[in-house]
Amino acid sequence: MSPLLERARETLKIEISGLEGLIERLGAEFEEAVNLLYACQGKVILAGMGKSGLIAQKIASTLTSTGTPSLFLHAGESSHGDLGIITRQDVVIVFSYSGETSEVVQMIGHIQAIGVPLIAMTGKPDSTLAQAATVHLSVAVEKEACPLGLAPTASSTATLALGDALAMCLLELRQFREDDFALFHPGGSLGRKLTVRINDVMLAGDTLPVVPENMPMREALNVLSGKNLGIVVAVDQHEKISGVFTTGDLMRLLEDEQSFLDKPLLEFAHPNPKTIAPEELAAKALHVMETHSITCLVVADPENRPIGIVQIYYILRAGVY
Repeated sequence: MSPLLERARETLKIEISGLEGLIERLGAEFEEAVNLLYACQGKVILAGMGKSGLIAQKIASTLTSTGTPSLFLHAGESSHGDLGIITRQDVVIVFSYSGETSEVVQMIGHIQAIGVPLIAMTGKPDSTLAQAATVHLSVAVEKEACPLGLAPTASSTATLALGDALAMCLLELRQFREDDFALFHPGGSLGRKLTVRINDVMLAGDTLPVVPENMPMREALNVLSGKNLGIVVAVDQHEKISGVFTTGDLMRLLEDEQSFLDKPLLEFAHPNPKTIAPEELAAKALHVMETHSITCLVVADPENRPIGIVQIYYILRAGVY
């Protein structure tokens, strides 16, 4: 093994070990922190310096996007007026592995004067910050992945992971769902994935290749060709879906050299085809298509009547992928 790969693997092993230690330590303090954040009537303020500050920014972003309004406060700017962002309805989370970062320690008195809960994430339970906190969450690691023992690596990974754990617990308590997430992510491919629904991209009306199940194959093939969607949908006397027939099925019949033109469509149609409801997300249809190696789905109402066709082309054209 090359020295580079050896160092990379050792780094990952050390960071994984740090996360495993974090899992073992989770307990009542973590639950108390989650409950404090869930009960917060204002916003969550996350503060830190340096790399701890960068981790705090990421966690603030994750919390905000999953239903817990949060802001990042740069600890170095806090003593120059930015502490005014904290109100009595807020909860503050402060990050410092040593628990002795001077800019962070300077914040403690103001936070205590306001009377808001203080959650501290440190690697030192006997530090000034940990001792002053309402709740202390330990992110201690046995060692850093940095061979010099200087750059925060395993400890910053542990801190980030613990912040994600807080966010996911709060998401579950708030019963935060895909629709809620979509409200906060309207832009880009993620926004389209969470907002574009089947009825936005399906074909409907006269374009639908819907035919009676007892129609002779000769006539059904005319519909297959004329509608140019690669599929015909067979329906029974109650107009409910009884099967589908595709151009792929036609190719297989031709290869078998079967005599089929005067036989009823239902004899060759696939029963119980994959369907989807119009209110479902287009991303779900794409997943079904990819899973079953198909390129279109029948859109059905609650009575299993065909109301549309959705093709993979139209989903991808809408920017969902």
